[in-house]
Amino acid sequence: MNAFVAVLRRDLLLALRDGAGTWTVLGFFAIAVAVFPLGVGPEPQVLARIAPGVLWAMALLAALLSLETLFEADYRDGSLEPLLSGALAPELLVLAKALAHWLATGLPLAIAAPVLGIFLNLPTEAMPVLLASLLLGTPVLSLLGAVGAALALGARRATVLLAVMVLPLSAPVLIFGAGAVESAQTGLAATPSLLILGSVALVALAVCPVAAAAALRQAVE
Repeated sequence: MNAFVAVLRRDLLLALRDGAGTWTVLGFFAIAVAVFPLGVGPEPQVLARIAPGVLWAMALLAALLSLETLFEADYRDGSLEPLLSGALAPELLVLAKALAHWLATGLPLAIAAPVLGIFLNLPTEAMPVLLASLLLGTPVLSLLGAVGAALALGARRATVLLAVMVLPLSAPVLIFGAGAVESAQTGLAATPSLLILGSVALVALAVCPVAAAAALRQAVE
C-alpha cells in the first residue's frame, strides 16, 4: 500500500506541478464544445438535442491528449524497468498511474462538463446525470488508455496508434454515457445506462491493469 500511494503521489504531483496536461485537456474541451454553437447555430432546441453527444465525445477526445504520457517518461529515462521489478506488483503500478491520470484529467473534465453544458442549453435536471456518467465513464477511459499506452510504448507515431486502439474500445462508454444524459433530458430513467456504465467500469478495473502490465513487461524485455 505504501508503494502504491508513493507512485500515485509522485505521478499526481508531476502532473499538477507541470500543469500543462490538465490545462491543455481542459482548454481543448472548452474550445471544442464552444465551436459547435458556431457551426450549428444558436437555436436552443438544436443545441440541447446535441449537447449530450457533444459533451461526451469532446470529453473522450480531450482525455486522449494526455494518455501517451502515462508511461513514456519512465520508459525514456529507464525508470520503468525498476518500477516493474520493485515491491509494487505491475498491475498495481498500472492502477496507480491510471488513477493519477484520472485525478489530473478525468475528474477536472467531469467537473467542467456541467458548466459547459449551460452553453449548450442542457436542461438543469440533466446536469447531475451528466456529472454521474462522466464520473463513472472517465475512469474507464484512463484504464483503457493505460492499455493503449503500454502497447504503443516506444512505437513511432504513438499518439496516432494510441487513438486507433483506444477509440473503438471507448465506444460503449460514449454510447451509454451520452444515452444516460439523453434519458434524463427527455424525462426517462437514466439508471439503466448508469448501471451499465458502472458494470463496464468494474470490468475495466479487473481486466485493464492485467493487460497493461503484460504489455509493459513485453516492452522492457
